[in-house]
Amino acid sequence: MTKKIILLFTFIASFCFAQNPINKKDSLLGVLSPARTCYDVKHYDLRLQINPDKKSIKGSNTITYQIQEDTKLLQIDLEPSLKIIAIQQNKKKLKFSRVERAIFVEFSKVQKKNDVHSIEIQYEGSPVVAKQAPWDGGFVWKQDTSGKPWVGVACQGVGASVWYPCKDHWSDKPDSVRLQYDVPKGLVAVGNGNLVKKEELADASRYIWKVSYPINSYNITLNVADYRHFSDEYIAQDGQKLALDYYVLPQNLEKAKKHFEQEVKKMLACYEKLFGKYPFWNDGYALVETPYLGMEHQGAIAYGNQYQMGYSGNDLTGTGIQQTFDFIIIHETGHEYWGNSISGYDKSDMWIHEAFCTYGEALYVECLQGKEKASEYANGWKRIIRNDKPIIPQPFSNQEGSGDMYFKGALMLHTLRNVLDDDAKWFKIIYDFAQDFKGKITKTDEVLEYFERKMQKNVKPIFKQYLQHTQIPTFEYKVENNTLKYRWLADVAEFVMPIVLELAGKLVRLEANTSWQTLPYTGNLEDIKIRTDLFFVKIKK
Repeated sequence: MTKKIILLFTFIASFCFAQNPINKKDSLLGVLSPARTCYDVKHYDLRLQINPDKKSIKGSNTITYQIQEDTKLLQIDLEPSLKIIAIQQNKKKLKFSRVERAIFVEFSKVQKKNDVHSIEIQYEGSPVVAKQAPWDGGFVWKQDTSGKPWVGVACQGVGASVWYPCKDHWSDKPDSVRLQYDVPKGLVAVGNGNLVKKEELADASRYIWKVSYPINSYNITLNVADYRHFSDEYIAQDGQKLALDYYVLPQNLEKAKKHFEQEVKKMLACYEKLFGKYPFWNDGYALVETPYLGMEHQGAIAYGNQYQMGYSGNDLTGTGIQQTFDFIIIHETGHEYWGNSISGYDKSDMWIHEAFCTYGEALYVECLQGKEKASEYANGWKRIIRNDKPIIPQPFSNQEGSGDMYFKGALMLHTLRNVLDDDAKWFKIIYDFAQDFKGKITKTDEVLEYFERKMQKNVKPIFKQYLQHTQIPTFEYKVENNTLKYRWLADVAEFVMPIVLELAGKLVRLEANTSWQTLPYTGNLEDIKIRTDLFFVKIKK
């Protein structure tokens, strides 16, 4: 390892350990070191041969990038179990060194700012196998009921470099991608975007896919099976037609036609009304049957809910409402807006993906079944929340925050809607947010600033309480001497938030902070009802 690489790793380690100790692997993947910030990825050209019998892959990824700062060294990432055959630029081999997943590529001459270059990484091996996809990432090698290969990959948490070489950090999306997959004859390979070509080779079938929009590295996907394909179209409010493509196992073809017709178009119409037109219009919308439950792969959504309503036939909320729609279709399509179009800059910003997408489920319920059912659905999330740790972890640590980012994050948004207390304005803010940040990579602070400006209220402390602290705010109240005394107990000192009470059959809206406040009240403590259906809070008498 060269002296320069040793110094670079020392920089990475010192940055991380100065914050909180994290291991070497996470420091290399999480930190934006100079060897990563020095270049911006423009395009991936991923070419793979997939061998289901040996559970192996072989091929290359050509990374086209633009230099941001003069450099002779850059970092790409690839799982150590995958062997690098060569790294080349202009057909000349480059020197490289590996530390965990990080591969440090060395150039003999300085690569100048603004110049555009490409490097080709040739590699092979057996990629990591997921123990429980999509939660534990990697490849899924299975067989269908006929004994034919059925292959998928999901890698949001573990990172895309678990199966192909890339710049594995959320802050940088390739602007476009070409995917070339060679699979055994008789099988179909499905990737993201549009299928532009199919070729029959001597001993394989080649499928070439192209993605014309920026895409998160973990959203790039591979699906291989004896698929049957059918198409449909969705007509938007402006009359434009969106291509709908479905890839399913042969025995599920007729079931899929009926099920997807029932679920997809009304969902797309609802989401168009709430968030705007489907954000990857030119690449089309696709559902691909997978040997795992689901994943939001951009333009090629992984679907494994077995054509059931609810979440694997169940209802996570306990309300029964979730079993009125196919959870995987609704939730994973929601990520086309929240996560795929609007993307977090770092894993610590993952709540932006999950909170808004989960909240979108409640808005979908409201779209079809009304506000009362939507509120009931949202309040059903409370039974799943753990309040185990903060939703936002240490930035640039390659760590995810609490899984509460889904349901607690969504209930935070439900709470903010009632803080605003103006539904027309709230829905416009959500719609405008989806449009103003469309196709952008953003950070937590930018989102908080946007909502504070649009809501015209001091809501940053509310966001911070739910996102940065383990406990939700507690509304404390008591009755003494014909007076109602009340305050918030919160970790954020400047915390201010309204609350709605029922007093003597009337709704009263109080603006409370962390200091005791008073209100004349001649009734009993037991007669006071707190509208916890509108605000996700704890109560202390």
